Amino acid sequence: MKIVILDGYTCNPGDLTWKMFETLCEVTVYDRTESSLVVQRSMDADILLTNKTVISRETISKLTKTKYIGVLATGYNVVDVNAATEKGIAVTNVPGYSTVSVAQHVFALLLEICAHVGHHDKTVKNGRWHDSADFCYWDFPLMELADKTFGILGYGRIGKQTATIAKAFGMHVIAYDRGRTNHDGIVEKVSLQQLFERSDIISLHVPLSEDTKEIINKTSIAQMKPGVILINTSRGGLINESDLADALNSGEVKAAGLDVLTVEPPVHENPLVPLENCLITPHIAWAPLEARKRLLDIAADNIHKFLSGINQNKVN
Repeated sequence: MKIVILDGYTCNPGDLTWKMFETLCEVTVYDRTESSLVVQRSMDADILLTNKTVISRETISKLTKTKYIGVLATGYNVVDVNAATEKGIAVTNVPGYSTVSVAQHVFALLLEICAHVGHHDKTVKNGRWHDSADFCYWDFPLMELADKTFGILGYGRIGKQTATIAKAFGMHVIAYDRGRTNHDGIVEKVSLQQLFERSDIISLHVPLSEDTKEIINKTSIAQMKPGVILINTSRGGLINESDLADALNSGEVKAAGLDVLTVEPPVHENPLVPLENCLITPHIAWAPLEARKRLLDIAADNIHKFLSGINQNKVN
């Protein structure tokens, strides 16, 4: 039995191990795989693993040995699941591994917006505090989180973890999630319009679908409080980036903290990248060492269970 990992570098750039997979089967790891090489590298795989490399219907049609495709992520849209199902290939994902790390990153973005720690550190390193006539200075209005209304759009695992942290900061937390009617007492359940109207800060935690695509747009922004802060650690496609750029430029939206963009890596023309009041990190909320170790441990256990005749985290 042979495992082929098509794009192992992002999950494990060398600070983790593949030993848990090597105890199960022979393993071949590629750091990255261009689309033109996917079929060639996959042909000998009994078990095929991918993070972001696309496994299309055309590729699946050419696989003769593969019985299992494992996605090294929670989202599995990179695999044509219908095509895999038609060929009797099991597809699994890894849910829940990054819940804590993504919620943490929400507040890394938010706290930087509120306190501008990175900016002020740079000014100190450049000698400005040394030369200051006063004992302190700040270049932006600084913001306290206590008593602000924190709105969560999507109340799944990560939304709930984010709510718990927001409560610890002394914020009032409200949430909208179409699929959940009982919100466990941590948050106040509201309608989508109420979430837009009442929130000082909005954090996005819904999957990307036809219903949620560009849910943040000119119309929804117009319903929000002037000077709202927007955080997105979910999917870039939830936001109409041109509309958000206009709102950031006008001050309608005070600031945005984004870990995801519609096209990744971003195109040069992305209107959000140049904006000073738009903080952007390169899709790293999921990537702390501890979260990536959980990811690989669960992925290996998925395979172990599959080889033992047990379906774990199977999506088809």
